[in-house]
Amino acid sequence: MAEASALQAKRPWLTWYEPGVPYTLEYPDFSVADFLIQAYQQWPQRTAIIFRRRRFTYAELYANAARMAGVLRGLGVQPSDRVAIMLPNCPQFVIALFGALFAGAIVVPTSPLYTAREAMSQLNNAGAKVVIALRRHFPMLSEIADAVGLRHVITTPLQETLPLPDRWLFPLVARSQTDARDAENSRFHRWGRVMKQFPPIDDPFRAKPGDLAVLQFTGGTTGLSKGAMLTHRNLVANCLQIRNWFARDERRVDVYLGAIPFFHIYGLTVVVLSTVSIGAAVVHIDRFDVNDVVRAIRKHRPTVFHGVPTMYVAINRAAEKWKVDFSCIETCMSGSAPLPLGVQKRFEELTKGKLVEGYGLTEASPVTHVNPLGATRKIGSIGVPIPDTECKIVDPVDPSRELPVGEGGELALRGPQVMQGYWQAPEETTAVLRDGWLYTGDIARMDEDGFFYIVDRKKDMILVGGFNVYPREVEEVLVEHPSVAEAVVVGVPDEYRGEAVKAFVVPKDGTVVDEEELRTFARRRLAPYKVFRILEVRQSMPKTAVGKVLRRLLREGKA
Repeated sequence: MAEASALQAKRPWLTWYEPGVPYTLEYPDFSVADFLIQAYQQWPQRTAIIFRRRRFTYAELYANAARMAGVLRGLGVQPSDRVAIMLPNCPQFVIALFGALFAGAIVVPTSPLYTAREAMSQLNNAGAKVVIALRRHFPMLSEIADAVGLRHVITTPLQETLPLPDRWLFPLVARSQTDARDAENSRFHRWGRVMKQFPPIDDPFRAKPGDLAVLQFTGGTTGLSKGAMLTHRNLVANCLQIRNWFARDERRVDVYLGAIPFFHIYGLTVVVLSTVSIGAAVVHIDRFDVNDVVRAIRKHRPTVFHGVPTMYVAINRAAEKWKVDFSCIETCMSGSAPLPLGVQKRFEELTKGKLVEGYGLTEASPVTHVNPLGATRKIGSIGVPIPDTECKIVDPVDPSRELPVGEGGELALRGPQVMQGYWQAPEETTAVLRDGWLYTGDIARMDEDGFFYIVDRKKDMILVGGFNVYPREVEEVLVEHPSVAEAVVVGVPDEYRGEAVKAFVVPKDGTVVDEEELRTFARRRLAPYKVFRILEVRQSMPKTAVGKVLRRLLREGKA
């Protein structure tokens, strides 16, 4: 109890989690955009974004978002149109996000790691009218623009918002070619030019809580890409639920380290939206490089760092080489993959702060469970449900039968953060949403204190550094190669990434599979984290009597 008392003394406003005592929040009837409007009105001169040597105040962020909204309206974007944002962590992402919301659009976060094949699939599904992307994506977007029906593409170099001297420190990547080509095409626009072309709006669109705010794509339970329909109420509620877990003193101003991708729902809600809701600052890390992260910690002294286990592993390793004081970091949440006990202990030794494990899924905006920051946390558990989140463990075969404490079954949950369904996929929606309950497909158990533990997860899904990899997608690419007859992909343990992709392939008669050639083939069609790291060429696959591949035997090395 000493730990709890110390925390209580440090944070007397801590109210969340008392075993057996329900906690209910009040949710205001406003939109996600209102978070920025409120921050601008209350804390205009507070720092909102730190990127390299550039800082944006909330007043500057608001002004840029209003101008981007003017751009989108000027280009014909109407309320409920979909605007895709294909950017890494950088100021332009946040400006585009709130600019689209100010214009009344539905945001479609899209990975900047996608190949043309992957981007085309998602943009087609969403029916995106506009894409805001990095300048280096211009050739790819030019290639697919007609096929997906894009009306406008706005491109920006990563260094766009930096002071002039700093811009020239970035490498020149096909700058002259891209500038010349997009100047000749009315469909393509340069960020800097178009932001000067249209005036800012003075009337941000005020969406209703039940309106869609974000289409966040996920592989779901089948591996097929689906857009989780997240409303303004869903995202606002999850931000307030997270704020309540954090038990933040309104008098302090935190600095977050923004290393998890903002295009992922974890980064979008827990870092981008949550920080705007409390007027905090975020240090943007455009790609995770542990040396850049350590430098950012040394320079900006962040107090909060939400990440995935691979990030904490990398920082623990870097600490052996760098002489850096990590004690500024007070609070961390780990998600997207199981957090190893050794990693958690070592990170807490370095920072003297708290690193706790949580759980969520895209369909729930995403957070549903997290360990309390006090002595009541349990190592190895995903924690307890956040406020207003009901959970039950049900029989996977008969979901109508709720299972007793301690018994493993499918985790089902409901709460204000649960999505409205999958975009234009009624059958998939019905499969996971029933009577207001979201059936996660994850196997879990609950102990006598109400703490939850994930026993297993969605069958076959692979977690590579916090990113979901669905075998079916990778397998379909591999069998397109002229020398591959069959392909099966599984996840195998990896010390750094949690899991690595391993591919088993059977060659076509009379052919030989060249590993590097096949890897190059896959890289052209898949994001880097989806490409196999290990390849095993086999003469046949283990199968059942009806021809179904025994994936488990391959994963366990028993066939």
